[in-house]
Amino acid sequence: MRSKLVYRLLDLVYPTRCVFCRRFLPPGPVRMCDKCQETIPRAPGGGRRRGDFFSECVSALYYEGAVREAFHRYKFAGVQVYAGVFGSLVAECIYEHLEGQYDILSWVPLDPGRRRSRGYDQAELIARAAGKRLMREPVPVLKKKRGVHPQSGTGAPEKRRANIAGAYSVPDPELVRDKRILLVDDLVTTGSTLSECAKTLLLAGAEDVRCATFASTR
Repeated sequence: MRSKLVYRLLDLVYPTRCVFCRRFLPPGPVRMCDKCQETIPRAPGGGRRRGDFFSECVSALYYEGAVREAFHRYKFAGVQVYAGVFGSLVAECIYEHLEGQYDILSWVPLDPGRRRSRGYDQAELIARAAGKRLMREPVPVLKKKRGVHPQSGTGAPEKRRANIAGAYSVPDPELVRDKRILLVDDLVTTGSTLSECAKTLLLAGAEDVRCATFASTR
């Protein structure tokens, strides 16, 4: 994987490129090209899945090929500008599959240490970009109390559940009481993180939790 510096220099010299295939585009906002509009692996029906505590999760795309590569540039190489495109795709997915099924739009937060080291919270940026399209202001409802080992390197689903257990809290339970919460995250694999967040919100009094992610494993 190229370094953050290399990608930042490329984006300064060639600022308008497709977020997925990196094809050069006419000057304008960062976006995806017409070919990728047609060929990126969209999740049929939002790739609906259910979890232990969330009612359902929908995802815009499948986590493979050019989508995986773009996701890595966004999350690990500091290419924050992709959040606008990713958020728009999530907004389309929410509008199509979850419209009218939530009261509060929020996101799965990073712990403070990881946010400082990365410089941004990737799920928050996607949620805020989606909120602009949906005309809904995202509200922080969860706090990550402690850092955990990255879920991607934890292994089996039961180990992931144990790794993330107790990591989140709800600073203001009155904010979520009797409310339907829609949580935005960047990626869902086993659903362990979303389930832990949903459990935390339900215990704080939320009525229902649904989720939407930019990408999902098949």
